Amino acid sequence: MEEMALHQELIAALKAQMEPVRAEDTMAEAGRKIMLREFIAMLKHEAGSRVGSDIEDVHDMRVAIRRMRSALRLLSDYYKPKVIRAYNRKLRRVARALGAVRDLDVMIEAFTNYAMPPEGEMPPEAKRVIAAMDKERDLARMELNHALDRGEYRRFVSDFSQFLTTEGAGAKLHNDDLAPSQVRHILPTLIYAHIGAVRAFDAVIADAIEQNDQVTLHNLRIEFKRLRYAVSMFEDMLGASAGSFIAELKKIQDHLGELQDSYTAVQRLSDFLEEVDEESAAYLQTYIDQLTPNADEKRKHFAEIWRRFNSKTVQGMIARAVSAL
Repeated sequence: MEEMALHQELIAALKAQMEPVRAEDTMAEAGRKIMLREFIAMLKHEAGSRVGSDIEDVHDMRVAIRRMRSALRLLSDYYKPKVIRAYNRKLRRVARALGAVRDLDVMIEAFTNYAMPPEGEMPPEAKRVIAAMDKERDLARMELNHALDRGEYRRFVSDFSQFLTTEGAGAKLHNDDLAPSQVRHILPTLIYAHIGAVRAFDAVIADAIEQNDQVTLHNLRIEFKRLRYAVSMFEDMLGASAGSFIAELKKIQDHLGELQDSYTAVQRLSDFLEEVDEESAAYLQTYIDQLTPNADEKRKHFAEIWRRFNSKTVQGMIARAVSAL
């Protein structure tokens, strides 16, 4: 209880120091403002992630960390490397512990939706499968709480709070007054560099879809995620069409995410076949067998989604948004 009260005090203190990102901000200071917002979100969802009464807490805490890590990677040129490496390493450790819980949350929720009939009661064999998954999730949550209880994590929270609220902390010094340093100078190039990284997949995407190349599709998903973060971090200062472009990216990212989740679930769920009785294993196998055809259909549909992303309609959205700078 005392720890939670201290967290609430810290969140209130951090909120009082929040400021909007401005086009005239240096990239280092803009990154600090962006990460402060996500850091507050991370802290707000910590208590819920520990308990697990609402699975969205783990999801939201993990997303906040992912966005901070994306900001650190995206803006790494503007901070001292040693500072960034230390914070990124500590965020990654917590993200891994959250990811272990989140993966099981998603699997349990999807299997429950499959096994629960519109009327009546869930079959007993399905309940036994869920019980096995719950047992593993409990272990994963214990590991998560252990990570959050460590002195290293508490020191990180204190140090990162100081970093995010101290102007100039950890930032590289630029002596050349004519060197681009502000958001309005650098953001257009930054965004289009990420668009280029995504569109470079055009050379391999047809084969990846045809041959079910999950590695390539997963890598493309990562690039889309980075592009989306690069735009959404600075949405407030971009033109109105930025929101439409972000919405398009979210649909694509969700599509690729569902595709990846289906293939990962097949592999992960197979581990539980040996942990339940024969009748429950047969029920679980039936569920596993129907996941792959759904994923294959979603993979083939991605060709149409890819064409839309590369269309003048979608690319024009970001062009108009960037021109507002």
